[in-house]
Amino acid sequence: MAGSKCTRLNGALIKQVLDSVDSVLFDCDGVIWRGDSAVPGAAEVINLLKKHGKNVYFVTNNSSKTRKLYAQKMGRMGFNVEEEDVFGTAYCTAMYLKTVANYKGKVYLIGSNALKQELEDVGIQQTGVGPDHISGAPSDWANVPLDPEVKAVVVGFDEHFSYMKVNRAMQYLNDPSCLFVATNTDTRLPLEGGKAVPGTGSLVTAVEMAAQRQAQKVGKPNGFMVDCVASQCGGLDRSRCMMVGDRLDTDIMLGTNCGLKTVLTLTGVNTLADAQAHQGSGCPERQKMVPDYYVESIADLLPFLQG
Repeated sequence: MAGSKCTRLNGALIKQVLDSVDSVLFDCDGVIWRGDSAVPGAAEVINLLKKHGKNVYFVTNNSSKTRKLYAQKMGRMGFNVEEEDVFGTAYCTAMYLKTVANYKGKVYLIGSNALKQELEDVGIQQTGVGPDHISGAPSDWANVPLDPEVKAVVVGFDEHFSYMKVNRAMQYLNDPSCLFVATNTDTRLPLEGGKAVPGTGSLVTAVEMAAQRQAQKVGKPNGFMVDCVASQCGGLDRSRCMMVGDRLDTDIMLGTNCGLKTVLTLTGVNTLADAQAHQGSGCPERQKMVPDYYVESIADLLPFLQG
């Protein structure tokens, strides 16, 4: 499989690459769907890969849904997917706290009901989900009541994100022994029609700046996401595994960090020009964001899979 990076994946090369892998990891937003619309041909690609005997997993930095809800969404779109195939950062953050941090206390959660559910499923209680309205003066904010059982702050996607939530997180994090964990740092979430909304990274940065601390990030490009897949599927031969995504700084860097083959699809955040700029930069760190291959859409794989 030697050759230059950032190569167009088409023709006979598709068969060569797919024959060299047993497992394929897909990002979701911007790869198999945009918002609530499936990328044309994506469901057929996923279902045919499974029919061809490939192990297919989904690794998404989006923490707004549980594994079960993601599987249900995919099922409605025509994807043949089981709950156990899905590794979102809500689930992986819960697993990180349980297995890596060996955390036993309560969490102050800036996040969704999905993240709350995944934490509770592994026995971790939380406080903080829902609106937190501001009242009083700055002196009141600095002395906001804190739950003494909280020994960790977790930040994920939160549609109720507010000044008071940043403040409350900061007050907990003034204790240096308080853990600080973030699901991911994606700056934007791509939607259909080329639109986007702020991602979790925007929220995480606000809390980091206020707390003057850096969060431990669970999501891509952290290799813990791949560790989660490997631990659940009984092992993963990384030399025969491929990561497919639309973001260079998360999906492609994850693949590079974990020794996987990488494919950039141009249906989401980053462009071919972005990848080529990294390739020509001469910067070793930016080289980690250069994919081995690129496709216009994962539907480019259909001719081989249907043949």
